[in-house]
Formats: sequence, structure tokens, C-alpha cells
Amino acid sequence: MAAKRMGLVRRRKAAGHTQESLADFLGVERSTVGRWEGAETEPQAWLRPKLARALKVSNDDLQALLDDITITDAGPSERMTYALENPASADLMVVAYLHEQLRKLDESYDQEASTALLGRAGQLHGQVRFLRENVASPRVRRALYEVEADSSTLMGQLVWDVSQRRDHQAPLGYFKEAVDAARHARDSSTEAYATLRMSFVALYGEKNPVRGVTLAEQAADAAQAVSPSLTGLSLLHVAEGHAMTGAVSECEAALRSAEAQFDRAHPDDVAAPYYTVNEFNRLAGSCYLFLDLPERAEPILRMTSRALAAKKKSQAIALGNLTLALIRQGKLDEAAATMHRTIDAVELTRGGGGLNLAFSAGRELRQWRTEPWAQEINDRLLALM
Repeated sequence: MAAKRMGLVRRRKAAGHTQESLADFLGVERSTVGRWEGAETEPQAWLRPKLARALKVSNDDLQALLDDITITDAGPSERMTYALENPASADLMVVAYLHEQLRKLDESYDQEASTALLGRAGQLHGQVRFLRENVASPRVRRALYEVEADSSTLMGQLVWDVSQRRDHQAPLGYFKEAVDAARHARDSSTEAYATLRMSFVALYGEKNPVRGVTLAEQAADAAQAVSPSLTGLSLLHVAEGHAMTGAVSECEAALRSAEAQFDRAHPDDVAAPYYTVNEFNRLAGSCYLFLDLPERAEPILRMTSRALAAKKKSQAIALGNLTLALIRQGKLDEAAATMHRTIDAVELTRGGGGLNLAFSAGRELRQWRTEPWAQEINDRLLALM
């Protein structure tokens, strides 16, 4: 069964808005409005007064529209329902359905809070594993291993985010499952990406740059033959791991090797969306920040934070690092303004990377805690908690 907020849809149309025009007015993605109307998520608290004005209703009436949920008959495909009841019969059409549902969840990752995605992702992951363990056809089993590798990777990302990057064991368990499933499917690209995600846990969670560099190098080796994009992304994190230890020459050598991967790009590289000039610049800025060169990091991060407007979780990380670069140069007015932008981005998605950087910047602002502008920032950080 599916849920719809039909009253919200009717009120939006009566106010003269399409989903696109309402999204533009509010500064969100069209798909975000669609998820509100589909009863998948609710608007963030800070957006509600503006949404109420756009719909020409009171705040109480808006809440009533959000509470009014209608159940429709748009259920899952009959083939999928039958497969779950008779798992040995699962076929490639079922695999395609699961893959499509996973793609939708993955596309939502940069726009929605991980807490909102975790339940759906966990249910899908359980279905994939259940069918893979019970299916009769070897060909379908291998295809399900491919989907399982991707769903395990997504689960690791979400679980780590939801724990605010404090729980390392659970996400590492999912990433190891992803590596194992990818090897069964002979999918070197997914194996490399899951290994790279393990390096993130080492670098940003366990604060172990040596292990992080080792894992990122393993990811680069696994990706070398199949994906220049994943190779480049892995080398960027090799560079960042070296930066964390203050190894300037090793860091810059890894950055040059990562940049060279753009010349190897080819249209069949399915990981190309992960490795863009913006992502390169974001990590390069982070490297210079770790190397205590905030004056070099600032212009890179400033440019990158503007370019990442459509990827809110990545933008929050770039803005958090930009705030730190400004604080460390004594540019307090700019740092305060950028800190507010960082918190705005974190409030939308609550991504673990941006959240942790926001609090890191907050700690560095403590020496000015008696100033009214610093107290306002502290109040917003407390609200995030």
C-alpha cells in the first residue's frame, strides 16, 4: 500500500503552484516536494512558515494537511510479491525491480536525512538477502549478489550517518558484506567502492590515517582496471590521509595522481558521477586544511561550496571546512556567516560529515563565546543536538 497527502496536493494546486514552482520558491528540490506529498517525509521545522505562506494557510492548517494521509492501492508489483512468497522462483525481472528501488534510495542520499532512508533501505536489503539465499537459478543468484553489494554499501553509509559517525563496527560489517558480495558477482567496481567506504571510517571515524591510506590504496588498486573515476576518488583519500599526518610531498603526489585520472575517463565508467572536478576540489581543500595551510584551502573551498548546491551533504562538508579555514585566518565575520550556511545545510540532511565539522568549528569558536554572534551560533548547534 502507498500513502498520499491528497489535501496537501489540492492546496498546492489551489495556491497556483506546480511542484517545480513551489520547490523554487522554497529553495528545495522538486523531488523533495514530491516526497512530502507522497507522505515519505515531512518539511523541516524551519521551512514550515515559508511553506504555509506559499500555500496561503495558517501554521495549524499546514499541520492538518500534513497529518491527513490517504492510503492508496499503488502496491509493489505482483511479481515481487509472488517472489517473496516463493523465493526459489525469483527471476531477473524481480532483480530489476529491486535494483530500481535501490537506485531511487541512492539518489535520495544527498537530499534526505539518513534517518528517513534507513528503514526503507533496511527492508530492501533484507529482501535482497532473503531472495539471494533461497533462489534456485545460479544466474539470478549472481545478479542478486550485485544488488546486495550495492545495498550493503548503502546500508553502511546510512548506519554510519545515523550514528553521527560514532558507531564504526556496524558500518564496517556492512562494507565487508559488500566486498564479499561484489567478489561473488565479480564486480571490481563495487568492491573498490565498498573498500573506499571502509577507508572513510578509518580516516574520519577511527582517526587512523595510516589504516585509512592503506584501505584507500587497496580501493585504488581494485578500481585501476575498471574505473578511472573510482581510482581517482580513492587516490584523493590517499592524499587526505597523508595530509592528516603532515606528509606534504606524499599528499601532493597523490593529488597529482588523482588529477591524472580525469584524462583516463571513458563513457562506460559507471562511477563517473562520484568523481567530478567539484569533488576533487573539495578534497584538495580539505588536504590543505589538514596541512595547516588555510589560506590555500579557502579559495578552493569557497568555489566548491557554491558548485555543490545540488549535493547538500557534500556541500555541508565543504562549508564546514571553509568555516574552519576562515576561523584559522582570523576572518571572524566571514566565518560566522559561513557557519550559519553550514548549519542550514546540515539541518536539511543531517549528514554525519557535515554535522561533525559544524561541531568542530563550534569548538574552535569557543574563545569568542561571550560575543553575541558566537552565542547565536552556539544556540543553533545546541538545537542540532
